[in-house]
This record gives sequence, C-alpha cells and structure tokens, in this order.
Amino acid sequence: MASVSDKQLHWEEQIADKRKRQQAAIPKDWLIPQVPEGQTSVIDVPRTCGLLTERELEITEVSNVNVLLQKLATAEWSAVEVTTAFSKRAIVAHQLVNCLTEIFIDKALERAAELDAYLKEHGKVTGPLHGLPISLKDQFKIKGLETTMGYAAWIGKYAEEDAVLVKLLLQAGAVLYVRTNVPQTLMWGETYNNVFGRTVNPYNRRLTAGGSSGGEGALIALRGSVLGVGSDIGGSIRIPAHFCGVYGFRPSSHRMPSYGVVNSLDGQESVATAFGPLSNSLSGVTTYMRSVLEQEPWRHCPDTIPKPWSQDDYQLKAHGGGQKLCFGIMWDEGTIKPHPPILRALETTKKALEAAGHSVIEWKSLRHSEYIAVTRSFWLADGSEDYNSCLTTGEPLIHSMDPNADPNVIPDFRVPRQPLSAYQVWQLNKERRELRKHMLDRWQATASLTGTGRPIDALICPPAPYAAVPHGQKKSSLYTLIWNAVDYPALIIPVTKVDPKIDVKPVRDSFWSTDDEVIHGMYNPEIYKDVPVGIQLVGPTLQEEVILGIGEVVDAALLSSGPD
Repeated sequence: MASVSDKQLHWEEQIADKRKRQQAAIPKDWLIPQVPEGQTSVIDVPRTCGLLTERELEITEVSNVNVLLQKLATAEWSAVEVTTAFSKRAIVAHQLVNCLTEIFIDKALERAAELDAYLKEHGKVTGPLHGLPISLKDQFKIKGLETTMGYAAWIGKYAEEDAVLVKLLLQAGAVLYVRTNVPQTLMWGETYNNVFGRTVNPYNRRLTAGGSSGGEGALIALRGSVLGVGSDIGGSIRIPAHFCGVYGFRPSSHRMPSYGVVNSLDGQESVATAFGPLSNSLSGVTTYMRSVLEQEPWRHCPDTIPKPWSQDDYQLKAHGGGQKLCFGIMWDEGTIKPHPPILRALETTKKALEAAGHSVIEWKSLRHSEYIAVTRSFWLADGSEDYNSCLTTGEPLIHSMDPNADPNVIPDFRVPRQPLSAYQVWQLNKERRELRKHMLDRWQATASLTGTGRPIDALICPPAPYAAVPHGQKKSSLYTLIWNAVDYPALIIPVTKVDPKIDVKPVRDSFWSTDDEVIHGMYNPEIYKDVPVGIQLVGPTLQEEVILGIGEVVDAALLSSGPD
C-alpha cells in the first residue's frame, strides 16, 4: 500500500501534468503581457490589450444573442470568425481571472468550419443555435475530454459519450470551445480547487467571482462567452451572476436535462440540482431555454419533465399580457440586513416598475431559517461520504475558501455530521413538503392584496446580503437557497454598481443577529466600489417562461428609468 507521502506526490504530480496540458492548449500568440498584480479591475483589459481585432471586438461586444444568431444565419459573420473571436477573448479572460478548465479551441474551429460549409451548401442553418459559441461549467461531459470537477482523482478520466445537454446543444448548431472553473465539491459560493486554482472577480480581483459557477460568471463578464451553462443547488448560478454583473437563471430542478452530468451529492434528489444559463443579456437566457425545450429533452433524459416551451406563458397571457403586473418585494429575510447597494438596487427596481405602471407590495419572509435548515440537512445526510469518495489519491478536502486559512483547521460548518438513516431522510422530506405547502399557500393568499385578482406575478428579493466579497468571506447563501428548497425558478437581473458616494455605511446601534453584526462589519464602500449589484426575480415551480417574460418587463422598466 502506498504511503501518505507517496499519495500526496501522486496527486500533486497529476495536477502539475494537468496544468501543463492546459497551458499547452493555449495558442502562444494569444498570450498577453501580465497585468500588474496591484491592478484590481481587469474588466476593460480585453478591449485594450491589443490582441483582438476591431472585427473581433465588434463581435464579442454584442450582448444580444439574437443579433449574433441573425448575423450567423445570414453569413454576415461566419461561424469560424465568431468562434475565433470568442475563443481569443476567453483566453484573455483566463489570463486575467483564471476562469477556464478544459480548452479545446482546435476542435471548436473544426466544428465551426463544418457549420459554415453546411450553410453555404444548403442555404439554411443547422438549428436555432447555429454557429453560436457556448461555454460550459466543468460538469458537462464531452466525449474524449476529462471532466475533473476540481478533483485531482478525476484527472485522466475521459468521457466516452456526451452528456444529453451537450448532444442537444450540438444538435441545435452550437459550438463548444471551453469549460469553466468550479470549487472542489461544488458546494461553495466561491470558486477554488487544488487542480486549477482560484477564479477571481474581473471587477476587482481581490474579490470572489462567486460559486460554484464562478468560472462562467467571470468569463461572461469579460465577454469571453456570450452564453454559458451552469448548475445550481443553493445559488451556484445566481451568486456568480450577481457578483459578476450578468444574467443568470435557475430553472425548476427537472426542467433541463441532467443525464450524463457529473455532480456532487449525485443521487441526492430531495433538493435536486438545477441546470441553467448565464448570459450578458436576457435574450441569451431565453434563447437557450427555448432552444433546449424545443428539442424535447425528456425523450433523452429520464428525469426531465415533459413540459414543452410555452409561448403563451412567455407572453404572459395569464398575467394581463404583462400590463399592470403586481410584484411582491422582500427587502430582507429578517435576520441579516443587506448592505446599502443591495437595498438601493431593490428600491431602484421598485421605482422603475411603479413608473412603468406596475404595483409593488411588501412580502415578509416567514420561517426562512427552517427552509435553510432542512436543505442543509439533506446536503449533510451522507456524513461527507460523497466528498471522501472523490478524494482517493491523497488530495486533501478543502475546508475554507480563504487563501490565508490554516488548511488543518476545520470550521464548524465543514465538520462531518453523523449520517442520517433512511427513516430520518424521510422525515426531512415530510418537513420540506410541509414548508413547500406553506410557501404555496402564502403566495396564493396574496391574491387578496394585489388588486389584479391574481396572486403576485413575481417576487423581487436580494440575491445575497452583499455584492462580491473578499476571498473567503462569502457566508451562507440564505437568499438563494430558500428557492432551491421550494424549487422555484429564479432569475438574476443586473441593476447597478456600488457607488461609495451614495452607498454609505449606515450607523447601527443594534443588530438582528450575530451574523447580521458580522456582515454589517464587512461593509466598506471603497472595497466594493464599482462592483455589480443585481436583484433576484422569483416565481412558482415550473413557471420558467413566465419568469423570463416578467424579466423582460423588469429589464425594460429599468432601462426606461435611465442609469441608476
């Protein structure tokens, strides 16, 4: 049997080889001069570094996915030049924030050339995503590639077939070119692992990009991708979207196909992982959802609900056609008061909607801690057996996202719990069912308050009590996790950026909880300066099209209200 030191050497050698192979996949003429370590914001570097041509900048600066698709369909822009442009910008982004894992640009360019040839020969596109480069979180298996998901033990494991979602994206005409970084175990709101290292926030590299889809959030913020796919079990799409200033959508957990995806806590279905898009525009989110659903993914994935795309729902036919909607607004969950920029984003959204003719009523969170507790109990039910099963080569389990943390110190929330029995898990399922009924009844009861004859059309709430925080400072995902507990679709919409002149730190004489005092103490407007701030838009289970349609209403109202 190998000694501990032999095992350690083995996993470290595996990582060194993996990083060497990753570096070799980067074209040498796409390398840029190293940005000074003291330069915190790198958001404009892809535009100013001189690597991308004017044409490539024009292509990658397009946020509206439908515009890109139209130009690809008419051959105004070829799939090869669009793929080249986003690939170059992705490589620049990676050099700035360390956001990529697998890089397979040669394969992507071959695919793009085939799509161009098809369009030229047949005079039509191969599908609704023809020629569009799409990035993927490092969970989606692609035949012939490794999917390490941040584990050293998974280096060298090559996929024998594509995940169902990958097959559907290729069938729709997409070009896949990179996969993006994740935290070890996925179960973190930041992004760091032993294999690929830490992904940082492009608006301030001293701050986190969020997690676990942090690589996607950072890449899209730098416009190295216009559309990517992540996963979300407690906020893993929404937190990076909020921290990085992009749109992110968590659908209901079985609306999108999951078969062939590697995952943490795989088999834990009580609070299941949802898979959804991140994009620089709401058009990207909607186009992705429609394109996948129109291919009837339930015919390929046994867990996917057979619910086709509903254009009537998207057009809000049962919601007054989108006129005079009524929103609920939750300012906080009662134990932690959000920082001033978060509250300002909520207030800005409320005023914009009211100016557009909609109404907004108060929503008070009730039993919030119970939703959080039951969800975390599901995650911990195995006593960490899932994590340990992935650490077979001596690689240590990461206990903190803080770069200065002592790796030998295990914080209380990472101490393994006693595994639960099947009976105990059944009791948790009953508790969650009662909590879901409680939420449903509360939602329906708002019909007596809205003035529309309907319950609230959607709920607006914080994505987190703060904008992007320094590395290792991300706390509980209490503002996102609750919607996983009840399986409600939730959309992140960027609203503003932190402005120290406006978002001054308030003086407080009392606090709602110990955590409230800690989070209040974290706030320094200068540290958060110019960091993005979003809001979260939530609706009932399986109402994805409705939330996307209402998202368009919110987006339009914010645009009409002018810069915040």
